[in-house]
Amino acid sequence: MTATEPESAFTFLSQGALIQEFKVAGQNIVQSFPEAIFYKTHNDAYLGETIGRTTNRVEGAKIENLNGRDYDLAVNDGSNHNSLHGGSRGWGKQDFEGPKPVHRNGKEGVQFRYISKDGEEGYPGTVECFVWYTASMEGGTTLLQVEYQVEVIGEECEETVVGVTNHRYSHSLYCFEYVLGIGHGLTDLVFISSYFNVNPGASTTEGTNVTLGTTDYLELDPHQIPTGHITAFPGIPSAGSPFTLGAHEPAIDDCFIMDTTAPTSCPLDTRTLPLRTLATISHPDTGLHLEIQSTEPAFQFYTGDGLYIPEAETDKGVKIAPRGRRSGIAIEPSRYVNCAGREDWRRMCKIRKGELWGALSVYRAWKE
Repeated sequence: MTATEPESAFTFLSQGALIQEFKVAGQNIVQSFPEAIFYKTHNDAYLGETIGRTTNRVEGAKIENLNGRDYDLAVNDGSNHNSLHGGSRGWGKQDFEGPKPVHRNGKEGVQFRYISKDGEEGYPGTVECFVWYTASMEGGTTLLQVEYQVEVIGEECEETVVGVTNHRYSHSLYCFEYVLGIGHGLTDLVFISSYFNVNPGASTTEGTNVTLGTTDYLELDPHQIPTGHITAFPGIPSAGSPFTLGAHEPAIDDCFIMDTTAPTSCPLDTRTLPLRTLATISHPDTGLHLEIQSTEPAFQFYTGDGLYIPEAETDKGVKIAPRGRRSGIAIEPSRYVNCAGREDWRRMCKIRKGELWGALSVYRAWKE
């Protein structure tokens, strides 16, 4: 980026259709790498990635009674023995087709496409995923709209499970970088998940003010799988009341519930539902604010206590400093955790031929 580029801009990469840069008032508020290659070599933290074929954890890395049989998934959740974020080579590690410039809903944007083959990471059926990013300005507010759509296109089976979100917080260099500058057109810079920090110059998110749209959350068992019980999260204020992140507390990595009736009422495609505010974060030292809205019934809120990104070095010898615990916040709109693994929750994510799975989220950022 150069000094002549817009104060509000976004950069996307074809690997994982990921968000590399979310620039507000000239500052990037997502954790990222300066070069595409590091997303292949240093990104165990899923920075900026599009997560799929399912989000979060599937208990025991197994789906039972789907298409009349059981499926074993890739195990990549340490001692918990679950499948996490679609497996070891989930969608965030794959190269999408794109970016393709589009005008969608009257806004400039880019489109990414990915075909997930039958059996990838153990999941049945071939599916097609589209990701659309569109950007605009409303007054002094920068808006990024993220839309997902998944459809079964293969003939291998009648049904499968899907769930897509963004994790903001081969040696092939044929990646694409796309800069979307609001009001300045599109610039194609061929060749070369996000954790948010609204105090970009700081090494941690300490002092960040957080307001959540709900305090209802899914209690977890010792293997990080929901027990099914929904209750108020302990130690934080009620919904709509702000709290401040300290150096160590509160420590949160949990699924918060916006709609407690979702297991029986949530449509497979939520894009027609009204947007709800999941969370708002801000920092008094920068005056930067970020509001996340979504049509999804839940969201994972993670304060980054296990986050570690090792030091890296570019081909030109420029060192990239390591980043440690609580250096970013992840807010991931989604369905319930383990809905693919629980038959009583599976209607939220089970898709058959002729159906569409869809979700819509909007990120609003501004500087006061």
